[in-house]
Amino acid sequence: MNPRTLNPSISSLLAFEASARHGSFTRAAEELSLSQSAVSRQVQSLEELLGVLLFDRIGRHITLTEVGRIYSVEVAGALARIRDATMQALAYRSGGGSLHLGVLPTFGTKWLLPRMSDFYAKHPEILVHIHSRASTVDFTTTGLDAAICVGEGVWHHVVSHKLFDEELVPLVGSSNAEAERYTCAEDLRSAQLLQVAPRPHLWLEWFKMQNCQPGRLRLGPQFELTTHLIQAVSSGIGVGLLPRFLVKDELANNTLRIPFDSISPTGTAYYLLIPPHKANHRPIAVFKDWLMGQL
Repeated sequence: MNPRTLNPSISSLLAFEASARHGSFTRAAEELSLSQSAVSRQVQSLEELLGVLLFDRIGRHITLTEVGRIYSVEVAGALARIRDATMQALAYRSGGGSLHLGVLPTFGTKWLLPRMSDFYAKHPEILVHIHSRASTVDFTTTGLDAAICVGEGVWHHVVSHKLFDEELVPLVGSSNAEAERYTCAEDLRSAQLLQVAPRPHLWLEWFKMQNCQPGRLRLGPQFELTTHLIQAVSSGIGVGLLPRFLVKDELANNTLRIPFDSISPTGTAYYLLIPPHKANHRPIAVFKDWLMGQL
């Protein structure tokens, strides 16, 4: 295959993407500051190069063909990445830049985002694009520059910075009618125990740390997001096991309470993870230094 077929000109791709988005050569031409005929010729040239029709033309109206619809999704994403990369290069030249950060959703909402105004006050030239990730991050496929994850400290092929240990506490809602009788770990064996789906063995580990044989636990529903589990506990659906720092506000306003003192399972902590080849990238290094200073 001719390599040119796989590498259409940027001008033809821009004309196609704008026409697909607007559903009109005329409006695409206005956006690109070109004539309508120039845009039409660029699209026609792209169709001839690919050997397929990207638009059905009915009079003065155009609609994407099936292959055109699929192609437009991919082209739009590719052009957006090119624009982001160009903006980052221009910002880096002036001492700024950006990074794409993956975070656990509840960690981002409860801990990170309330602190980000301080980061922007100190580093307005750097943009941090935050992406929610509830599972392990794969830097080779996600396009992320860094991630904040929870684990036991065994991370392969990344640079890791420990942020803080995780302290897990049992929690009940103020509306839970049975909460008063929970005075020790033994009492929770008959309670409905709510779970976070990515960590299904958390309750079992907790009971072992209390030197309490769990026996047959009454495991309740699982929640993909910790925020949903917090709401479920607050509503009195069951008992939750959650990091203390994530429920600071709920404990302060008495929406949730810790029924008794307990021992938290050890070894799990929050970490900032960075691919080795990006560890010295200025925006990432600046964010890392700021984050460590928040602890």
